Amino acid sequence: MKKNLYLLLLLCCVIPAGFAQLHSVSLEQIDSLQRIEKRKTIVFIQTDWCQFCHAMKNSTFKNEEIIKELNNAFYFINFNAEEKRAVVFNKTTFQFKPTGNNSGTHELAIALGTINKQLNFPVLCVLNSENEIIFQHSGYLKPKELKLILAKLKE
Repeated sequence: MKKNLYLLLLLCCVIPAGFAQLHSVSLEQIDSLQRIEKRKTIVFIQTDWCQFCHAMKNSTFKNEEIIKELNNAFYFINFNAEEKRAVVFNKTTFQFKPTGNNSGTHELAIALGTINKQLNFPVLCVLNSENEIIFQHSGYLKPKELKLILAKLKE
């Protein structure tokens, strides 16, 4: 019984310290957050079916250094490009636009993620504190690549 108690205490104290968690906010929260503290916003635009999106979620966004950097210096938004609900952002309402029976793309994903007239997932879109696009990248980013981008964005 005593061993179990010590094991439980050990697990409670050690495990949470080893696993940082990426703090994500919603698009609707950005305006009020910017009034509190001006930061750049990283919008990760992804879909449920995209293999590279899942790979980034499971590797790049699990990297302890990236999590720390994003949590400390940026606002992070994980946005599903096939979100069905209306989203108000920058005083504009964006809607889901169906393209078939069970398919479509959200207007906000198109607005933030289109690069050279194409929307390829995943997309990393960076907004300044006035919610203007200052950087976009489509495709998988390794942790090392994202670290370089975040360092440049902090300059």
